[in-house]
Amino acid sequence: MRRLFNWDKKYLYWGVTAFCVIACSILFYMALAYLPKLGTAFGKLARILSPFIWGLVITYLLSPLNKVLYKNVFFPLTVKLSGRKKAGMPRLAKGLSVLLSLIVFIAVITALVYLIIPQLYASIETIVNNSSSYITQISEWSQGMLANYPEVRDFITEKFEELNTNIFAWIRDTILPRFGSFVTNVTAGVYYFVRGIYNLVIGIIVSVYLLGNGESAMARAKRLCYCVFGMEKAEKLRDAIRFTDKTFMGFINGKLLDSAIIGLICYIVCAILNMPYALLVSVIVGVTNVIPFFGPLIGAIPSAFIILLVDPLKCLIFVIFVVILQQVDGNIIGPKILGSSIGINGFWVMFSIILGAGLVGFWGMLLGVPVFVVIYTGVIMLVEKRLAKRGLPVDAEDYVELDHIDPVSRRPVKHAELEDEDETEEKKTPAE
Repeated sequence: MRRLFNWDKKYLYWGVTAFCVIACSILFYMALAYLPKLGTAFGKLARILSPFIWGLVITYLLSPLNKVLYKNVFFPLTVKLSGRKKAGMPRLAKGLSVLLSLIVFIAVITALVYLIIPQLYASIETIVNNSSSYITQISEWSQGMLANYPEVRDFITEKFEELNTNIFAWIRDTILPRFGSFVTNVTAGVYYFVRGIYNLVIGIIVSVYLLGNGESAMARAKRLCYCVFGMEKAEKLRDAIRFTDKTFMGFINGKLLDSAIIGLICYIVCAILNMPYALLVSVIVGVTNVIPFFGPLIGAIPSAFIILLVDPLKCLIFVIFVVILQQVDGNIIGPKILGSSIGINGFWVMFSIILGAGLVGFWGMLLGVPVFVVIYTGVIMLVEKRLAKRGLPVDAEDYVELDHIDPVSRRPVKHAELEDEDETEEKKTPAE
């Protein structure tokens, strides 16, 4: 029987390709149309899973300490006490290391709450109670400094009076009418505080399971990785994950240690110089120092203003001290802890912080640098791989003052070499 229609695989492939393109276009359009709803859905999902996210974060932060305690403390100790390696010894050592890691974590949080928070509250309460006297003191100080400049003095006095009038008008016309919404916001704040405590408790419980069963979970993840991607791609993926983990863990631990040292140094020096609100100022400087590049400026401005309310001369001394401290941190302490370089120059650091802050806010400022380092390194590796595949120079220094690349030898030819060749040719040419 004669076939009425002959199948051609080429047209079949074209049809399937056209169908896939149209389907993807429709899906892309729907994704753009429902993007706000998708964002709301992801936000709701993130709120539901927030205890598990907290647990993953706590596990990630405590995993280095847990590994050190297991390998160097509890496992050798349990083996030594038992006289020989029994079947239950590794499990007992693992449980003890998880328990001590969580005790250290809870002890640090408790110390921050009970040692720093009351002092911060007392400092802020003192500032609020003495705010009127601070304003008066600054006004009198400015008038004394500008006694020989009556026009400037009258202008500043007028502005202070306008400021006081505007503040009272703002309280009368804005704050008092919105007192009901203020109570609602306080109630919402209490709700979020209680929810945060709930997330923290559940996160600690989740971290116990993850820290105790981390090896088995990692083994299953590796097995799935090799099953899905194959051996070669799985090895590349594992290398990328290891590099990302090393970058993030090194950056976070280094910045936390660096900020703790800076905050401690700031508190000691402020206490010696008898600075007002030494603990409050030191906490602000230490916490904002976690943010790269802009952190010192962010912490120095409110701290200097707080000291300015009490003593303008000490404010000047504090500003000079903070500048010296940040120079010491940027050139000595920071490089010793974080390494000589994070892999990108200052321009990309500033770019990553601004971009991260614009997209995610505070967490973008904090983690924008390591995220950008990972992306930047991945792009560089891809570029170098493609250049090596095409037989072109890989090192960036080969492209400095590059004129062209020789199409035969694939060797970079620079402007200096061409100038030398031109000079040689001119010397060989006989003078007329």
